[in-house]
Amino acid sequence: MSTTSTPRTDRSPSRLSADPADQAFLVLRTAFTVAPIIFGLDKFANILTDWPQYLAPWIDNIVPGTAQQAMYIVGVVEIVAGILVALRPRIGGLVVAAWLLGIIVNLLTLPGYYDVALRDVGLLAAAIALWRLASRPTTT
Repeated sequence: MSTTSTPRTDRSPSRLSADPADQAFLVLRTAFTVAPIIFGLDKFANILTDWPQYLAPWIDNIVPGTAQQAMYIVGVVEIVAGILVALRPRIGGLVVAAWLLGIIVNLLTLPGYYDVALRDVGLLAAAIALWRLASRPTTT
């Protein structure tokens, strides 16, 4: 009896296997597609929260314009990252991980947001897991 699994050739939702790694990949890919797009869109509306409050003053001093204008740029980056995860999860997983690392640095330099930074460390770990799962070899 073999203890190694055969890599799948197709990881599309219509061919989802009983393999837990395939299922985890689908959950992470879906989450890291939908969440960044929703949060990115909200940077333009500020419905979920007042996003500029999460921008550390030192970053606000570096980027041109107001904190809200910086959030517009953040929103575009997040939307693009979500689309990238949907289309190219191996690349998108790394992009999201790098973006989350930047967010964590920003939050750690902003007093009162350490709990949010800690949550984002968990998201960073999940984004790295997505990248690793998307990097699994496939058979041809």
